[in-house]
Amino acid sequence: MRASRMLSILTTLQARGQVTAPELAESCEVSVRTIYRDIDALAASGVPVYADRGAEGGYRLLDGYRVRLNGLSQSEAGALFLTGLPGPAAALGLDAAMIAAQNKLMAALPAHLREDASRMQERFHLDAPGWFGEAEEPRHLRTIAGAVLRGTLIKIRYQSWRSEKQRRLAPLGLVLKGGNWYLAGQVDASVRTYRVARVLDCAALDENFERPTDFDLAAYWQAATLRLEAEMHPNVAVVRLSPFGVKLLDALSQPYVKARTQLAETGDADGWRIARVPVGKTSWHAAAELLRLGPEAEVLEPADLRDKMTELTQAMAARYRAARKTSHRHITPQATKQS
Repeated sequence: MRASRMLSILTTLQARGQVTAPELAESCEVSVRTIYRDIDALAASGVPVYADRGAEGGYRLLDGYRVRLNGLSQSEAGALFLTGLPGPAAALGLDAAMIAAQNKLMAALPAHLREDASRMQERFHLDAPGWFGEAEEPRHLRTIAGAVLRGTLIKIRYQSWRSEKQRRLAPLGLVLKGGNWYLAGQVDASVRTYRVARVLDCAALDENFERPTDFDLAAYWQAATLRLEAEMHPNVAVVRLSPFGVKLLDALSQPYVKARTQLAETGDADGWRIARVPVGKTSWHAAAELLRLGPEAEVLEPADLRDKMTELTQAMAARYRAARKTSHRHITPQATKQS
């Protein structure tokens, strides 16, 4: 275990340049004290690892020092062949490069690892888009991806929900979520999210920008999605659910709603249980979400949402009654006799 951990420390230092002891401890899932001991052992064995003191310090390898670690475990070799998604790679213009890289890796692997990697490709398939949806193919994705890699500014014409906007921004990163591409772009000192499919025009500028040193794309995306989901479900509805309604709510709810729904442990004599469910901003949006549960749910609170449910269900019932009467009038006596 220690040998594997020390190899991990070496490869991390080589890949990232400078890393703090707490970061290494989190990566290796050990204590900071253990990292200190491992660093001392590496230095004692002749590895030129140095500590830079201060608030922005950390451990690093001597400039120019490289570790040659060519050995891959069986699981590591197989995992490399699960990282390539053909669809997104093609959208970014990297499909040929991905195939070439995998072929080179396959050729370089020992025979016993090559067989396992092939088995991975044959038996596992990663499909990025969600159910009943297709992956978007935005026109300007490759231009934006190129600017992200080069670190150059872009100018876009963007169609938001409310209006069309012009933006000159620094593209910090791209995220693929449910088959849709999103851009994390910095305007002035603010980082915002743009759906790439809504970019109407894009021009890559021959002007570099300074990337924020503290920007972490994965952390930004996690915080941004959580904030968006919270904004979309700011209110709470008290709902009475049948046993089947409980199952429907669990099956149809978004992960954010499911994780924050409070369901009573016990029910009434008929098995109906009370739940506190996060819902949309307006009574209309909240009602639209809860109408999916049909007669298996009854809204108890708030009063305006209960009124909206009553209004919508009555309007639906009236429409169907009217449609049924109309269809009956269109049935001719001959058609009735034949039926």
